[in-house]
Amino acid sequence: MKVLAVLYNGFQAAKAEPRLLGTVENELGLRAFLESQGHEFVVTSSKEGSDSDFAKHIVDSDILITTPFHPGYLTRDLVDKAKNLKLCVTAGVGSDHIDLNAAVERKIQVLEVTGSNVTSVAEHVVMSILLLVRNFVPAHEMIERGDWQVSDIARNAFDLEGKIVGTLGAGRIGSRVLQRLKPFDTKELLYYDYAPLPKDVESAIGARRVEDLEDFVSSCDVVTVNTPLHEGTKNLINRDLLSHFKRGAWLVNTARGAICNAEDVTAALKSGQLNGYAGDVWNVQPAPREHPWRTAKNELGGGNGMTPHYSGTTLDAQARYAAGTENILQNFFDGRPQNPADVIVGAGKYESKAYGQR
Repeated sequence: MKVLAVLYNGFQAAKAEPRLLGTVENELGLRAFLESQGHEFVVTSSKEGSDSDFAKHIVDSDILITTPFHPGYLTRDLVDKAKNLKLCVTAGVGSDHIDLNAAVERKIQVLEVTGSNVTSVAEHVVMSILLLVRNFVPAHEMIERGDWQVSDIARNAFDLEGKIVGTLGAGRIGSRVLQRLKPFDTKELLYYDYAPLPKDVESAIGARRVEDLEDFVSSCDVVTVNTPLHEGTKNLINRDLLSHFKRGAWLVNTARGAICNAEDVTAALKSGQLNGYAGDVWNVQPAPREHPWRTAKNELGGGNGMTPHYSGTTLDAQARYAAGTENILQNFFDGRPQNPADVIVGAGKYESKAYGQR
């Protein structure tokens, strides 16, 4: 079979650090495994436009491997051209870069390595909340400049203790965020999700479900987004919903950039409706230099905690999703059943509700 992988260039870092498995240079550690079984393996970072390697090779590829960190967007048009395509594997979590409806119609299986980066992302969320609430970035930038004016930082620095924190989405990542926040003695931990947490989990965390979205955001000092991107969540956090947030709330998004309207979030930050916005996901990846989230600031010149999309691709996570990808491929080659939790689209139907209730 022909296996096509769309990965990102690691350049010198990947050569110096072989554990950077999700790069073009280190190929998820799959080349020897695939070629030993007689398969052709094509790896590229070229993914944009009709002249890209992605567009050229997808035409006769049997298997596509992508990552959320440098997504190759498998549109319906490309699905129609990919006559041999049987399997799409996301090395990581999040398969919204694939037209899942088209995959269902063509009976192309879509799998991802469920759980491979949940710890990594949950830790990044907690870090992002703290750096916003404690006004860390402006404080560090002041030190780099050689300045020292504590009042300029302390005037917008707060404790997380006593605040109300809520997660939009309480799946594998959102529930872990709540678990990690419990020791901070927040005033309350809330969640909004169409599926309630099991009662024992809810009780152990001390979390409360809010069923109305506007009530949820209006109750929170901090909102963290931990839901997949699909038709029901795209552009969900827009000007209208932001108007229901507490004035001066903080927003963290490590899910998908397109869940938040970039211009509306930027405007809310500038007006003071939001005090901070942090995350590592962008509606276009790599984000263009002029993307508003690169330079968005609050009224006091802070409140920006954006990073490139790396929360779920720590070296520990890369080892997990590389191993998981190999396991999915071996199961496919051998005709063995897959781990049910990894299957997003089976043979002609959705197997997961993660991408909306269907």
